[in-house]
Amino acid sequence: MKNALRLIPIAIFCLCTVTGNTQNSGYLSRAEETLGKIKHFYQSGQAGLFNENYPNDAKAEVTYLVNQDTSVRRKVAYLWPTSGVFSGVNALLKITKDKKYAIFINDTIIPGIGKYFDNTRAPFCYQSYITATGHADRYYDDNVWLGIDFLESYHLTGNRDYLDKSIETWQFIISGWTEEQGGGIFWCEQKKGSKNTCSNAPSAVLALQLFETTKDKSYFDWGEKIYRWTKTTLQDTTDNLYFDNISLSGKISKAKYTYNSGQMLQAAALLYKITGKEIYLTDARKIAKSAIQYFSEDFFTPEGKKIRLFKNRGNWFNAILVRGYKELNALDKNDEYLKIFRDNLDYVWDHVRDEKGLFVKNWSGEDKATPRRWLLDQAAMVELYATLGN
Repeated sequence: MKNALRLIPIAIFCLCTVTGNTQNSGYLSRAEETLGKIKHFYQSGQAGLFNENYPNDAKAEVTYLVNQDTSVRRKVAYLWPTSGVFSGVNALLKITKDKKYAIFINDTIIPGIGKYFDNTRAPFCYQSYITATGHADRYYDDNVWLGIDFLESYHLTGNRDYLDKSIETWQFIISGWTEEQGGGIFWCEQKKGSKNTCSNAPSAVLALQLFETTKDKSYFDWGEKIYRWTKTTLQDTTDNLYFDNISLSGKISKAKYTYNSGQMLQAAALLYKITGKEIYLTDARKIAKSAIQYFSEDFFTPEGKKIRLFKNRGNWFNAILVRGYKELNALDKNDEYLKIFRDNLDYVWDHVRDEKGLFVKNWSGEDKATPRRWLLDQAAMVELYATLGN
């Protein structure tokens, strides 16, 4: 009997291990299937470029620009959703180590992204629409997401060109820092009306990652400086989450989005990892706890399971939030928060896709009747399933 009892923990461990591996394998297959749907439904007919929406409706307004979208070209996607595909493929490469994804990045993603590269205005960077149609606005946040992706690709492939592109992109990003409102990086180069969390928090992340990669202390100094300005200027001290932006007149836009707090969570975790200062770990833990409380709510699935479902904040925004939790989890080894995301991903896969298997924005499924599916919403799910399958 004693020998039998000794075997029980082993059996339970084995069962948990098999179950966990099965779930991880399932997430990987979901990520790969979703990437396949992007390749199938969003092909623009131009090498390395994708369509903004499916179906590709030229009348659909693009609402995430500084001003109303006035382009009538819209033959391909803008830079932001295109870069989301880059992130998703990086995530697949990281978990699978499959060279086919490195080849896809090198032969498809990089040439496609290059069609947005503006080398006519210094410092050089990526503009919001392909350069073949002329000049377009250049966003600091668009470029910082790319800088992070280039650096990730460098770590995954060892290709020095990707590190050089990340550093080149950083030079543009930091050109957006001025001392108005005590510092901070603008959102858009051509329309410098606000300094946003989305252009500053990921810039802190990129600077700290570049420091870890190159050991050049100037990157650390910038990362800490940007983090400190963003926390001082845009944090809601009542819940430790982050407002969207501050205008040059000092008016704060108090909207809160998951990705803004997620990037400050990741930056805080990186600062702790680099410095060992407890204040940064405390910052990260406070953001992590509050973000779950603020951005999710109790929800019962059709199967009767109670979960914390994320509110309608955008698939990609939630993918960026997960980056922060993954960074913290590497320090705390606490899977509590990531389990909440896995509950969401299981529910979304089963209940929040349309008949073609494409995802909608609202994870409750309330907008399934909308006529278009955005590229970035699909790309974000590739990243989410790959990341949480690791």
